[in-house]
Amino acid sequence: MKRAVTTDNAPQAIGPYSQAVVAGGFVFCSGQIPLDPATGEMVEEDVATQTRQVLENLKAVLEAAGSGLDRVVKTTVFLADMGDFAAMNRVYAGFFDDVPPARAAVEVAALPKGARVEIEAVALAGDGPGLEEVDEGR
Repeated sequence: MKRAVTTDNAPQAIGPYSQAVVAGGFVFCSGQIPLDPATGEMVEEDVATQTRQVLENLKAVLEAAGSGLDRVVKTTVFLADMGDFAAMNRVYAGFFDDVPPARAAVEVAALPKGARVEIEAVALAGDGPGLEEVDEGR
């Protein structure tokens, strides 16, 4: 069984995908870009500000799934410029303490809407208010 996660506290999906899916005891979060969920607009160009917004968006999706940043086991960070790694890493470190998740960070040619950073995550699941059953037969 898999369940889709939906929350208004993070940007809505801009394509045919879920904000996250819960399956097999894990939450698989789609990549988040630095969109303000209230306005749908990109936050400032600065990669530190963008990273903070991305992680706040991920936090909201995880909380809707009954999970949280403290339950993240793996992230993938996509950067438009690897020169932004240090600034992203400083902000990222503030969101994960004790046992930070495993992580990969890669530079990509471009990100949606001109974002400088996108982060996806896999976390241990919980029971949250934003879960809905998905018909696997469709």
